This record gives sequence, C-alpha cells and structure tokens, in this order.
Amino acid sequence: MTLRLFDTDTRTLREFTPLVPGRASVYLCGATVQGQPHIGHVRSGVAFDVLRRWLLAHDYDVWFIRNVTDIDDKILNKAAEAGRPWWEWAATHERAFDSAYEMLGVLPPSAEPRATGHVTQMVGLMERLIERGHAYAADGDVYFDVLSWPSYGELSGHKLDDVHQGETPTRGKRDPRDFTLWKAAKPGEPSWPSPWGPGRPGWHLECSAMAEFYLGPEFDIHCGGMDLIFPHHENEIAQSKAAGDGFARYWLHNGWVTMGGEKMSKSLGNVLAVPNVLSRVRPVELRFYLGSAHYRSMLEYSDKALDDAVASYQRIEAFVHRVLDRVGEVPIGKWTDGFAAALDDDLAIPKALAEIHHVVHEGNRALEAGAVDTAAELAGQVRGMLGILGVDPLDAHWYTPADNSAALDALDVLVRSELDRRASARAEKNWAEADAARDRLVAAGIEVTDTPQGPEWSLGASSGKAN
Repeated sequence: MTLRLFDTDTRTLREFTPLVPGRASVYLCGATVQGQPHIGHVRSGVAFDVLRRWLLAHDYDVWFIRNVTDIDDKILNKAAEAGRPWWEWAATHERAFDSAYEMLGVLPPSAEPRATGHVTQMVGLMERLIERGHAYAADGDVYFDVLSWPSYGELSGHKLDDVHQGETPTRGKRDPRDFTLWKAAKPGEPSWPSPWGPGRPGWHLECSAMAEFYLGPEFDIHCGGMDLIFPHHENEIAQSKAAGDGFARYWLHNGWVTMGGEKMSKSLGNVLAVPNVLSRVRPVELRFYLGSAHYRSMLEYSDKALDDAVASYQRIEAFVHRVLDRVGEVPIGKWTDGFAAALDDDLAIPKALAEIHHVVHEGNRALEAGAVDTAAELAGQVRGMLGILGVDPLDAHWYTPADNSAALDALDVLVRSELDRRASARAEKNWAEADAARDRLVAAGIEVTDTPQGPEWSLGASSGKAN
C-alpha cells in the first residue's frame, strides 16, 4: 500500500507513513448537535469512512475518534428558544446524527467522546498554556495569546492582520485576534468548576483536549470539513502545539455539499434533512451519491444529480444480483489494481468508480456469452471494491434475502409464457408483436437478456431478483 494523501497544512500530496507501524490514528471533527442532520453534515462521515475502510483492508489497526460537541452557544440558544433543557436538546440531536450515520452504513467510531465529559482534560490543557506563556485569564475567562505563537495562520494561510475570530468582543481580551479557551459562567447557563471560576469550554479547546486524551500528544490524521480550516483547526493547532504536543501529522478536509453554489447550511435555509432525502432514495443510494465525488471537491446537489447517481448504482447492483441469481453465491473478491491505484491517489473515488463500471461491463458481456464462471469472478471483484466504498449490495447492512421462492416460481411461469409468445412472434418475423411482448415485460419491471442459451429474465434492481 502506497497511500498518498493531500495534506492541507503543507498543500502537497504526501505518502502516508503512520507514527506507529501498523496503526493509523484518526480524529474526525464530529457534529455540533444543535439540530437535525442534513446531507451536508454527514458527507464527512461518509468520505472518511472510506479512508478508514481502505486502511482496515490493508490490516491497519485503526483508532478512529469522532467527537460530539454537546455544549455550545448555538445549542444553548436553540434549546432556550424551544423551551427545552440544553442537555435534552443536545442528546436528542446526537441520537439523530447517530441514526443518520448508522442508516448510511458509516462504521461506528472507536470512541465518540462528548465535550462535556472531558472538562478535566481541558482545564489541564489551559493550565499548561498559561504556564508556557501562551494563554491568560481575565475576569473568569481564559484566552489564547495569538501573538505568542509565531506559526499562527500557517494551516489556513491567514495573515495576522486579517484574522477575525468571529467572537463577541470582551473587555478581558488583550488583542481582538486572541480566541476564547474558557467562558466565565453566565446566569442560567451550565458551568463547570475551574481554577478561574465556574464556566464552560470554548469550542476550539474541546477537540484539542479530546484528541490528546484518546490518541496521544501526536497522532496521524485529523479530518473535517473545509469550513473548519479557519478558525477551528487553525486554533486547534496553535493551542496544542503551544502546549507542547506534536498534534496531527496530516490534515484532510472534505468539500461541501452545495446548492446554487452556496454551502448547504441551516442559516441559508437550503437544508436537505437526511430523513427527507431517504423518503426519495434508499440509504445505500444516498451513501453512493455522497461518496461518488472526490472528497475534496464540492458536491453540487440537484434532484437530477441524485437520480443519476441512483441509476448508476442500480446498474452495478443489478449485475451483482444477476450473477447471484445464476450461481447462488458471490463471495467477496479482491479489488483490481486500477481500483487500488485510484484509492491510493488521495482517495480518487471517481477513478475508482470508473474501474468498477468497467468490470461490470465485462461481467455483463461474460453473462451474455454464457461464461458464468468468469462473470462470478468479476462480480466478486465488484463486491470487494464496493465494500471498500461501503455500498456492497450483498452486505448484510443492505441486503436481507427474502423467502419468496413460491412467488418467484409463479412469476416465472407467467414470464416464460410471455417469452414464448415473443419467441414465436420472432420466428414468424412478427417484429411488432415481439417488441410488444418485451415492452410488456419491461413495463412490469422485468429485465430480459438474450444469451446463446436463450432469453433470461430478472427483476429490476430495486425490486428483488430472480431467474
């Protein structure tokens, strides 16, 4: 395996060399559980699930941490607007995110820490920063001194003169570019004890403390959406390295899901909630769509783009099921060299999908020629590649064989009768009647394939399968 990943920090394609041989440590910034998840939220989960599966396929021991931000200004404000306790609001939407990830077949993380469960580690990190002269307390708040860290801005490319943290101005800040590590308690808000008085953590502090606690002071890969590069990830790097940690060795960022060229967000009102989209397509089809573009590219949403992705997946799925119908079992095979080369090239999913479609094309040709053994081998390869992408149609997460043999036997009698009529019409050169017979089958969701051994039929991809 020669995996090359685009590192945002160096802006270069770098060969992945783990800190500990045989182990890959990955931290993914998870959800701020302020509301229902939309498809823009879960794209990062799908994108970096493929990375994880590719590492697992090469026998890496993957330590995969995805945090939950369960205390935040937005959570407090939205809970107050709804007249509900902040903790109940956060827990409700945390479950909604977990459900969305599970429905889309995203592997559960090794650990999923909540910010509120790691305040002790955050206090310890702030104490180290103050001791080293990189943070200061003022009126119960604690701030990071940006000017004390000369490397600030290297990840995002921001110059100090252009830095705006997006925080509400406070009297205690020495410089408006400094960012908040700890917020002094306000009446009616939750708080935790600290050496500087009761309060709650700032957003940036949370991830640094949790990443260090679970993965150590230095780890391999930090992932997240590109909207987090500044200020969140820039501030994570500054506070962690200023405290003496090596922190992340590679930085990976996924592109947004956009609508009309704008990032999908609640503030823009262009939200496509996961449950709403799943009323139109199956979970496996939505996952295929979200994972079909290169993870660093923008994914412009439209109904047509979604429908095109669904049709593409169903063509692949139909091939696998046709082979399953013929041979009864399709064991998972090995991916092709072309597929491996694509994923090793910074997870180039479009190239990987092109390879899958090529194998499907060859497999369908083999079926039409009656080369069932060859088709079965190719279908196994397709399963192996789709499994890495998390969309193997025969995986137990997506596929449950149904005991519908009696119904299929009855259907087979009816379809064979229609095929016999078609064959008789063709023998009599009554092409209109032959075409009409085939059209009736197509309208009923029956796919007919002419082979040297005679016509074979199967149900459409979304209906179940039979021969």
